[in-house]
Amino acid sequence: MATTNWLAASSSVFLTRPVNPRLAFSSRTCQTPCRSRVSFLGNAKRRLPVVLSMQATEGSGEVAVKSVLPGNGISIMVNGCSGKMGKAVIKAADSAGVNIVPTSFGSAAEAGQIVEVCGKEITVYGPAEREKVISSVFEKHPELIVVDYTIPSAVNDNAELYSKVGVPFVMGTTGGDRNKLYETVEEAKIYAVISPQMGKQVVAFLAAMEIMAEQFPGAFAGYSLEVMESHQASKLDASGTAKAVISCFQDLGVSYDMDQIQLIRDPKQQVEMMGVPEEHVSGHAFHLYHLTSPDKTVSFKFQHNVCGRSIYAEGTVDAVLFLAKKIRSKAEQRIYNMIDVLREGNMR
Repeated sequence: MATTNWLAASSSVFLTRPVNPRLAFSSRTCQTPCRSRVSFLGNAKRRLPVVLSMQATEGSGEVAVKSVLPGNGISIMVNGCSGKMGKAVIKAADSAGVNIVPTSFGSAAEAGQIVEVCGKEITVYGPAEREKVISSVFEKHPELIVVDYTIPSAVNDNAELYSKVGVPFVMGTTGGDRNKLYETVEEAKIYAVISPQMGKQVVAFLAAMEIMAEQFPGAFAGYSLEVMESHQASKLDASGTAKAVISCFQDLGVSYDMDQIQLIRDPKQQVEMMGVPEEHVSGHAFHLYHLTSPDKTVSFKFQHNVCGRSIYAEGTVDAVLFLAKKIRSKAEQRIYNMIDVLREGNMR
């Protein structure tokens, strides 16, 4: 009888490894253009840490304790605030005590709109006003960090603008010319976190995949790979996370072309084929990677399913806090990704 081995990774699986310098994985954040990787799941509610600041009360000799939220002293401008991801980031940032600048970039059709999130009214400006507006905002808020959740076709133009003005940014938007993106930021010498995947648990899973690929190259040589990824219909491009995981499988010896990725965007197929809950059809990320041996007797499945956007929003805020720390310390390295944020080890 043929034996089938299954390896499933889901939200209830925690991947850990001992601290061992021999198993160090590359964060791919060198100051030169390079291939990014990333992927996995987690949606547990998190408790927001509070930093306690102790001050002596004048004349009393007593010590007063006041709470300071982790985002205190940081301002962000969320471009793409009218989208669901942009709104989720604003809510997470507001909870962390980050100052939300009431200004955002959008399409020409969105110019002049007022978007209300967390009781804040945010004015959306079109492409024609971008440079003047962002220069003014940066002058008023020198601690500003831009968060970009726009569209793939705007990635490079936006990065060039941020670089020209000199404003640091967190790029969560996928797509665009990634090599050009890195080149632009490197030449401008500005601080940035660039990652096609902001979910920290997903990134941790991908890091584990990278370790396996680097330590055991060719381990799956000859295996066939089937990849299905399901996202809301508004996501136009193939998942950067799927591409990153596939690149790990390629290093493990699997022959696979990115064009073979099965993009599931039809709501009916998402529910019936992928098991997406109907209430999350408008916002989810379900990925399945199925490996099969040449003789069909061995099979491995890797799966990670995310409902909603909170995992990405919270990760984005952690990236903002991380980048603000690097800016304040005048760190030599300027370009980072979410693996660097994970390595910092002081996330909320």
